[in-house]
Amino acid sequence: MIPVTKVAFGPEEEALVLEVLRSGQLAQGAFVERFERDFAALHDVPHAIAVSNGTTALVAAMQALDLGPGDEVITSPFTFVATLNAILEAGASPRFADIGDDFNVRADAVAALVSERTKVLMPVHLFGYMADMDPLVLLANEHAFALVEDAAQAIGAQYRGRRAGSFGLGCFSLYATKNLTTGEGGVVTTADDHLADRLRLLRNQGMRARYQYELVGHNYRMTDLAAAVGLPQLAELDEMSSKRRANARFLRAGLAGVPGLVPPPEPEPDRTHVYHQFTVRITSDLGMSRDRFVQALTERGVGCGVYYPRVVFDYDCYRRDPRVEIADVPHAVRCASEVVSLPVHQHLTTIELERIVEVVRDVVGA
Repeated sequence: MIPVTKVAFGPEEEALVLEVLRSGQLAQGAFVERFERDFAALHDVPHAIAVSNGTTALVAAMQALDLGPGDEVITSPFTFVATLNAILEAGASPRFADIGDDFNVRADAVAALVSERTKVLMPVHLFGYMADMDPLVLLANEHAFALVEDAAQAIGAQYRGRRAGSFGLGCFSLYATKNLTTGEGGVVTTADDHLADRLRLLRNQGMRARYQYELVGHNYRMTDLAAAVGLPQLAELDEMSSKRRANARFLRAGLAGVPGLVPPPEPEPDRTHVYHQFTVRITSDLGMSRDRFVQALTERGVGCGVYYPRVVFDYDCYRRDPRVEIADVPHAVRCASEVVSLPVHQHLTTIELERIVEVVRDVVGA
């Protein structure tokens, strides 16, 4: 089976983990500080606050902004459930703007939802491709609401020379399947000194110093073990992203012209894609259902995944929540019924890439 994702570590990660184990300092310490410093430098921001996971990064960002009942957050309906959960955990209400062909929220759809209750705009840089940020930043500035980037899948991605996470509060996931992984882990980036200070207090039980509590906080800390796993990857991130882009070019060329198989959008010159996923759409022109396509690839030894099978609010637990408004988002609904992600990770060999193309074309008779 060619896996849709692969986790592999080298001797540098092993050596640093062993160093942490031998130090006896396993909780947040010097390695987390190093990781934060390197992460901030890579993303051209003054502050990177390491936390325990990507969901925690989103929750902490909402809490740092003092959101509460009645406040609204405009976001994407086509995303992982953590985006929605963080909004609800903060006590706020989500509003969902439809997406474009790049799988990201459209500025015109966002603008139609702005109200006096809007406090935050949260674009989701899905599959490793950043949203079109200029019009979103203009909207945020015009209406004076905060900008929170759900960059869980977009570590290292760029828009007009700026990294994901440098436009507002950037929330990253370092889960096992992400382009850079610490197993579990997350980061919040910001250029705002006040928000950075609040985030550091929030992740450490609200303590400025031991037993000096300044706000109601939590334990959101990253461990030194996790930071040790991530440190060597930060230095290699651009190279890993380049390999993913090269693999995506191979797949795009190999699958060109297949009726009913729509490749991911061609990256624009000012938006670099880091291909957390290579996501195609299976339309009715293919002559088989999306589920049958997935089954056929799996039977032939090519791993794939559906991210995501429904828009995020289309589950009973959210439909029952009075804060969740069921939105009219036809493009997002259609994408959710069509998307399939193929392997694109940096560990693929040329033989495996050729096999993926061969199997897909054979399965669909192209």
